[in-house]
Amino acid sequence: MFNKVLIANRGEIALRILRACKELGIQTVAVHSTADAEAMHVRLADESVCIGPPAARDSYLNMHEILAACEITGADAIHPGYGFLSENAKFAEILEAHNITFIGPSAEHIRIMGDKIAAKKTAKELGIPVVPGSEGAVVDPVEAKKIAADIGYPVLIKAASGGGGRGMKVAMTEADIVEALHTARSEAGAAFGDDAVYIEKYLSKPRHIEIQVLGDGKGGGVHLWERDCSLQRRHQKVWEEAVSPALDDKARRRIGDICAKAVQGLGYSGAGTVEFLYEDDEFYFIEMNTRLQVEHPVTEMITRIDLVNEQLRVASGNGMSFEQSDVQLFGHAIECRINAEHPETFVPSPGTIQYYHPPGGLGVRVDSGVYQGYVIPPHYDSLIGKLIVHGRTRPECLMRLRRSLDEFVVDGIETTLPLFRKLVANEDIQKGDYDIHWLENYLAKS
Repeated sequence: MFNKVLIANRGEIALRILRACKELGIQTVAVHSTADAEAMHVRLADESVCIGPPAARDSYLNMHEILAACEITGADAIHPGYGFLSENAKFAEILEAHNITFIGPSAEHIRIMGDKIAAKKTAKELGIPVVPGSEGAVVDPVEAKKIAADIGYPVLIKAASGGGGRGMKVAMTEADIVEALHTARSEAGAAFGDDAVYIEKYLSKPRHIEIQVLGDGKGGGVHLWERDCSLQRRHQKVWEEAVSPALDDKARRRIGDICAKAVQGLGYSGAGTVEFLYEDDEFYFIEMNTRLQVEHPVTEMITRIDLVNEQLRVASGNGMSFEQSDVQLFGHAIECRINAEHPETFVPSPGTIQYYHPPGGLGVRVDSGVYQGYVIPPHYDSLIGKLIVHGRTRPECLMRLRRSLDEFVVDGIETTLPLFRKLVANEDIQKGDYDIHWLENYLAKS
């Protein structure tokens, strides 16, 4: 096992990793910007190093400063969390050249899955079902029209790099294709430095289903069931649950086995998530995220498996602590992402938390790095915490969630807690009857 791990991230995920390291007897190093000097993970780490000013490009994305922090502290591994450098193949290569372990997959796998076109091709070769679409990047409008006609309208034009809805446009008819192609390429180039886009079939009312996987890098791999992440706003996940209310046991085992075999065939190392659109009992591959996900706690709740612990084990060469037959299913879990945003306008709300009271009790977990008196900086993502609840059944889980949301108090800033209090009481949500467009339609009517 590692002697010392540097955590190249901030907020709740940095604290989550720190706790896992401490439980394994691993010393921790927190890196932070000047804006995060008083962050909880910085206070609790064995050592801390300031790596730059508030702007992420000068701190959390500054590879040279992070590498220098490793050398100063003697850290022998880096856990990147999610976001920032977690899916940066160049960073993984630099660490390998300096004999520092990157707690994640190989640079090759990060690079393949970071390119949506290459990822789709690889997925197809591994037996994963994919959305009908172009075989590669599309530049020529005439070619785009032909591909779209073959697939059938409506079609979706998507950036080959990046995500989060940027570089993504829908063409409902042939009249829309030229402008959609031009706009998607422009957005992709501006956001990701790569204007390559591809075309695929646009599904009208799909669910967003993702499969948590874990590989040992030696041909071993497992799945840990699915998560339903269909409740989204502007392609950003808001509410995640496991298991999906839309799948039966036969469907979840079918897609889980496909993903586990793909991980084995890829020789993948560490945690990853294979994401799908699901409609009419068919799964269609979207992408693979080669990192820990924000919503990983719901999987931990229903499997009782510590994913960060397993990441550390695999990266240190100790392999996974369990096999597929050990992965059982225990009840139901739901996660709500609590953001420092106005619950109706979603305008960010940085500032000082004047009073903070998280909920508790059986089956309730709060992953957050904030505390009373903490100042939320305006420089980063607005996520301040995650409320995760577990129940023996989905109805029990929903009742526990409602109770927990009523207990949760954050004063001094605006948060999205009021939105979740409305959602948990909604009839469609209670029935599990929603798709990836449901939340935006609901917000438009509110």
